Amino acid sequence: MTTLVPRRTTTAAALGIAGALVLAACANPTDGGTTEVAATPGSKTKINISPDQNRVTTGKVDSIAAEVPERIRRRGTLELVASSGSAAPLTFYASDNRTVIGVEPDIAHLVADVLGLKPHLNTVSWENIFIGLDSAKYDAGLSNITVTEERKEKYDFATYREDNLAFEARKGSGLKVTGPKDVAGKTVAVGSGTNQEKLLVEWSAENKKAGRKPVDIKYYQSDSDTYLALQSGRIDLYLGPNPTAAYHAATTGRTEVVGTYSGAGARLQGLIAATTKKGSGLAEPLADALNHIIDNGTYAKVLKRWGLSGEAVTKSEINPPGLPKTGS
Repeated sequence: MTTLVPRRTTTAAALGIAGALVLAACANPTDGGTTEVAATPGSKTKINISPDQNRVTTGKVDSIAAEVPERIRRRGTLELVASSGSAAPLTFYASDNRTVIGVEPDIAHLVADVLGLKPHLNTVSWENIFIGLDSAKYDAGLSNITVTEERKEKYDFATYREDNLAFEARKGSGLKVTGPKDVAGKTVAVGSGTNQEKLLVEWSAENKKAGRKPVDIKYYQSDSDTYLALQSGRIDLYLGPNPTAAYHAATTGRTEVVGTYSGAGARLQGLIAATTKKGSGLAEPLADALNHIIDNGTYAKVLKRWGLSGEAVTKSEINPPGLPKTGS
């Protein structure tokens, strides 16, 4: 049976985390559009959810900017893509319901600063992220994309955050998830085409092989549909990114995180990465830009700003080991 293992400081091991994002209070509409979060244990910060972001910025680094392919340098913009699905605090809409904000846009802006390019963020459906990368419509995707061995066949990656998943249930459900047996026979919602789906399918197969009931996997068009199904009892659990699950649980008070897991499986810490078409020539400048903002402290400021300090990495890696292929 696959089980969660204790968290380690290395990014080469699986982990079961208490929660990289811990929120302490709901958004207060009379307090300028903010939500209070616990950025680190014992330390609280308020995140700005208004359209006036006052983002963390940094300067251009000529030596790194020179690594960018000439066609992009000549254009002057960095065409970035993220999912249009609202997923606080990763990528979501500000209090005006129009302005795209979150930790992913903030990191994208910092990277563009280093490269001396103007960031142009496109928001599309999840599947269209990869269609757009394949056609070179977009230069890079920053949308909580997990490094997987299958994706590495088509894309290059420059990592910038740990990837941790969470099972979310109705508050007071009594459910706890530590491994496949805990979801046997349960109805669980998950996003199609995600690494969460891959892990859930594998757990379901493992349950069936062990003589337990498989998972009844459900798919919904939006997070709102998913949470409606969760509240009404049509599903038992929702498996998604830990930051969004923790944010939703704390800001609504109606759900809770009942289990966490590495996005790369039991033996490897999952990693989130800037994603480019394989051979595009962008992976190295992206990694160098990310390492620059890690070194100069602006990266840490952004993660703290969104309550995600617990998912920080110490170095951006190009194409590290990812979620194994099924059966590997």
